[in-house]
Amino acid sequence: MGMTMSQKILAAHAGLDHVVAGQLIKAKLDLVHGNDVTAPVAINEFRKSGFQQVFDVNKISMVMDHFTPNKDIKSAEQVKIARDFAAEHGVVNYFDVGDMGIEHALLPEKGLVAAGDLVIGADSHTCTYGALGAFSTGVGSTDMAAGMATGEGWFKVPSAIKFNLTGKLRKWVSGKDVILHIIGMIGVDGALYKSMEFSGEGLKNLSMDDRLCIANMAIEAGAKNGIFAVDEVTEAYMKGRVNRPYTVYTADPDAEYDAVYDIDLSSIQSTVAFPHLPENTRTIDQVGDIRIDQVVIGSCTNGRLSDLAAAAKILEGRKVAKHVRAIIFPATQQIYLDALKAGYLEIFIQAGCAVSTPTCGPCLGGHMGILAAGERAVATTNRNFVGRMGHVKSEVYLASPEVAAASAVTGKISSPEEFM
Repeated sequence: MGMTMSQKILAAHAGLDHVVAGQLIKAKLDLVHGNDVTAPVAINEFRKSGFQQVFDVNKISMVMDHFTPNKDIKSAEQVKIARDFAAEHGVVNYFDVGDMGIEHALLPEKGLVAAGDLVIGADSHTCTYGALGAFSTGVGSTDMAAGMATGEGWFKVPSAIKFNLTGKLRKWVSGKDVILHIIGMIGVDGALYKSMEFSGEGLKNLSMDDRLCIANMAIEAGAKNGIFAVDEVTEAYMKGRVNRPYTVYTADPDAEYDAVYDIDLSSIQSTVAFPHLPENTRTIDQVGDIRIDQVVIGSCTNGRLSDLAAAAKILEGRKVAKHVRAIIFPATQQIYLDALKAGYLEIFIQAGCAVSTPTCGPCLGGHMGILAAGERAVATTNRNFVGRMGHVKSEVYLASPEVAAASAVTGKISSPEEFM
């Protein structure tokens, strides 16, 4: 029996010729990652366990992004734990204010992840890096601690679901609509502890930003990881970023999948996930008249330059509705700078938006965009659970940057096609 992409990566890092779904393995890690929420917990466990040094100062990363710039004393203390640990152990890839970004946008941008890598991160959206053909998955802080010390991790080899992509996305439709469509189709547990593997001739029509968005939300379908076949788009993205050898793994023709779904990209419409689960999806023509109070465009899901470009195209020469707060979060400092040079930030400010330094703040209801009881937000983030962005009686509607920008102008959930 052949192996999937994920199984091949796991086998190689475990030093095995072959693995099968359900097998328990110990594998060598290429990167161990944490943030300002999870890394301090891992550091405490690292010290409690008596570890004296990290396994490789170049293969650990920490990004201060969730409550940074520090929103209060507690968050400042959390960051200080991580900052001091990084300095003590010589951790090379430590990113803080002024040199930071939202972790799952920053690491690929910096070239810290490459095709064929095995990555763990103490954050559930670590699955983002599968867009580059890596096996990356979220773990708990205790596993992060062990990984930092030993450079190894335990894994149960996942079975897989294959998504065969064909066609090309229509105008104003993006990767966010693709993954919301898929989650709506299979449910939030439809890929529970499985690998979501994306391939097919339609792959060439998805940008790297689309792929990063789709892989990012694999966890919202319950997946262990999401992973894309490596092609010319992947290679072009890694060129000039990744300065080390990497390995491209392809699925065997006889690889076994629990299910295979054929997805025609041209058939996908703008899609919105209603409260309070990402699976509660409706196409834009099914949404109805829903007044909103806030729009958030950014996050590790949709804060990249193409996302800001799409929003700017709609907002240019227009104004945000008087009753709407529109907040833009570029995902990294580099994206912020590129958006500035492209004139997007001026468009946003003239339209009446607030533009923020990179942070995860509003996505998890941390800071800089908290919702009050009864308020509704359209967000390009990845989760809309009860109380996710503030009060338990607030509501979050997940959508693409195109839908979010259109909604900011009209003051209600709207189709971007209204602005064509």
